[in-house]
Amino acid sequence: MREAIPTAQGAVPFLGHLLSLVRDPLGFLTGLPEQGEIMRVRLGPAQAVMVCDAALTRQLLLQDSLFDKGGPLFERFRDVVGDGLPTCPHSMHRRQRRLTQPAFRPKRMEDYARTMTEQISTVTDTWRDGQRIDVLSEMLAITGRSLIATMYGNALTAPHLRQTLEDLVTVFTGVYRRMIVPRLLNRVPTPGNLRFSRAGARLRRTLGEIVTDRRAQEGAAETEDLLSALLAARDISEEHAVTARLSDTELSDQVVSLFLAGTETTATALAWALHLSAIHPHTGVRLRDEADQVLHGRHATYADLPHLPFTRQVITETLRLYPPAWLLTRTLAADTDLGGYALPAGTTVIYSPFVIHHRPDLFPRPERFDPDRWANGLPNPQDHQFIAFGAGARKCVGDQFALTEATLALATIVAQWHLEPLHQHRVRPALAASLRPRHLSMQASRRSHRPAL
Repeated sequence: MREAIPTAQGAVPFLGHLLSLVRDPLGFLTGLPEQGEIMRVRLGPAQAVMVCDAALTRQLLLQDSLFDKGGPLFERFRDVVGDGLPTCPHSMHRRQRRLTQPAFRPKRMEDYARTMTEQISTVTDTWRDGQRIDVLSEMLAITGRSLIATMYGNALTAPHLRQTLEDLVTVFTGVYRRMIVPRLLNRVPTPGNLRFSRAGARLRRTLGEIVTDRRAQEGAAETEDLLSALLAARDISEEHAVTARLSDTELSDQVVSLFLAGTETTATALAWALHLSAIHPHTGVRLRDEADQVLHGRHATYADLPHLPFTRQVITETLRLYPPAWLLTRTLAADTDLGGYALPAGTTVIYSPFVIHHRPDLFPRPERFDPDRWANGLPNPQDHQFIAFGAGARKCVGDQFALTEATLALATIVAQWHLEPLHQHRVRPALAASLRPRHLSMQASRRSHRPAL
């Protein structure tokens, strides 16, 4: 067994590595692999173990009962979403996955895609030629409307949806900040803490009311949205003597957590993809050429997906370069050995898809945006080097939902619009639980097309 885990460089008295995680978290994290495969990181008075090695990250992802969902990130998310599928501990996960998985079966994806296409069109059809757009806000409108429509069947009015999306941004911004500071400070009634609490409560109330209304109408009308699939889900496992379904609390937790996870992350990936394809003209030309050949100026549909391979490559490379879920935590359920170090139960373990995706031994020239990395095939789920959606039993249940939506949206936008960066400055990530771009505005110019022959 090795000696004590070394502490990462740059710690200061009392604060530890908090300043580094606030000022330049990505620079701090990507510098850790040079110091070792496992490092101790100090978050004020608290400590955590940071895993920088791909094989060890694979180990903790596959041993999900030992490396349980927990730690400061998921604890802060649970304050808002409860024990939904993305956040629940291992003891609850198997049942929840069994009940939730049918809602994401491939046979449902075509119906969801039809709704996605409608919502993508609804948003982009409001753009005006020459309009300056806030790219992330527009992508949030697309993903938020799509998820609400596929989940609830358009149960939110435009003002309610706008407020819900604003609350979502507040929550994702607040979770990261609350994760890296001592929990006691989160209870101080500062303006930021109050905004976070109000946004989280409003999100749960808004989405919870829709769930309550739908439960009351159950059986009155036949619907084919995601919520109907969750309502219809039944647990017939050996652990249950009688058939069980999601309780009201479980259902509410699922709906809120899936909305947060599915809206913010896909919107973030789309915003980065549009930015990257704009500042890499060769990629932008290839994207438009593919869209022109397949779509001829119309909206992308589910049937078009097999004919948009380069669009999918751009999405995948964007997720490699800027994985939305960039920093995640787990809690050790029992004493174990990791990389030759003895770790006691209760240890907080941190891993970062951003760090793994930027290792030059896995991805040569990792800072380079190169969709052709995936020209010979999309990521092999067995090698666990591409972990934008996680891996193992806790792999994102909605990964195909997200990839379908992102591909449809990107293809539709580049087929109909040319988005030009308004500034030459480098767009930097914002400090949030997701790796969203900061201050990304572009000018939208409508493209003209000859009628398809």
